[in-house]
Amino acid sequence: MGEDRRLRAVVALAQGMAAAHSPRESWRAAALGARDALGGNFAALSVWERECGRLRVLANVGELTPDEEEFPTGEAYPVHQFPEITEFLHERWAGGGGPNAWVETASGTATGRAGYCHQRVAALRRRGRGCCVVAPVVLHGRAWGELYVARPPGEPVFDRADADFATVLASVVAAGIAQTERLEEARRLAFTDALTGLANRRAVDVCLEEAVERHRGEGAVVSLVVCDVNGLKKVNDTRGHAVGDRLLERFGSVLSLCGAMLPGALAARLGGDEFCLLAVGPDADAVVRVADELCRRAAELELGEGVACGVASTQDPIGPVLSARRLFRLADAAQYRAKAVRAGKPVVAGREGEGPEDPVVRLADAPPPEGAGERRRFRGRRS
Repeated sequence: MGEDRRLRAVVALAQGMAAAHSPRESWRAAALGARDALGGNFAALSVWERECGRLRVLANVGELTPDEEEFPTGEAYPVHQFPEITEFLHERWAGGGGPNAWVETASGTATGRAGYCHQRVAALRRRGRGCCVVAPVVLHGRAWGELYVARPPGEPVFDRADADFATVLASVVAAGIAQTERLEEARRLAFTDALTGLANRRAVDVCLEEAVERHRGEGAVVSLVVCDVNGLKKVNDTRGHAVGDRLLERFGSVLSLCGAMLPGALAARLGGDEFCLLAVGPDADAVVRVADELCRRAAELELGEGVACGVASTQDPIGPVLSARRLFRLADAAQYRAKAVRAGKPVVAGREGEGPEDPVVRLADAPPPEGAGERRRFRGRRS
């Protein structure tokens, strides 16, 4: 391969990873770019999970065998089967060597310094491949994993120049992975509440909009539980804000635990002493049962005075839900009513009357007082 072509291949690989919108897309772009750059018919990207002592495959691309998946969930190999991971990828660096790629064939090592690896040779034979080039991926000065590209029998065996080029490609992949990790961390911070580790209001807004779109397009049941931790101000005033934060953290843990009872539910802190659960799919009665359990567990917390909890579900008689804002208003109105009547159980929109006669629906759909904000327009009103 000429220098110009190799340069174009490196640029294409870097651009493919930069255009990825998720880690999976980034892994796939890395494997595809390497396969195309090296003229292989198969490629894989794997990560070394030190804590588990295994090499786990993240993505397979190209001509897959029946036992291979593009994004496998269980394809992993004990590290002791691949001694170069712990020996070649670490000890030789410590001794001043570089993380160079090597080539193996169905009959043994062709070029490089890793040495004969029975498991790799056996895998080449089992999957009908003729040769492979293996390139260590180094991230933050440590072995992160490996890039693997194979060719079928009858194709030219990778040579030393191919191995050197694979080393370059692995460094480009490492840079792309580092960028992906930074973006994922930024995304996580942007959608995570710093105190509790739950999702934040921004995450709820995004997910609720998507959920209501699914309801409108597919009829999916969407339910929202909004709750307000009672007694937080008293705890803050009498025992200090550090203790108040501990109350919020403990309730956040309870909310997360209860949310796990609803498959795929999002547990979030909206801000201050307000939290919510967003569930898409489970029926309304299941959500109400979980909300009831949430109230029971919250009442048993050492700090605070339980929670005021409101529920709104598109499966209940609350009228058409055409926007995320309306479902949020209904859940918030139900929570306000629960707080106003000091209810020990959740108040559910649409279950205290018919349609607009339901006090929660009536409160949610009433025009806001002059100058009141959307979110707090219920405060100070009685139904």
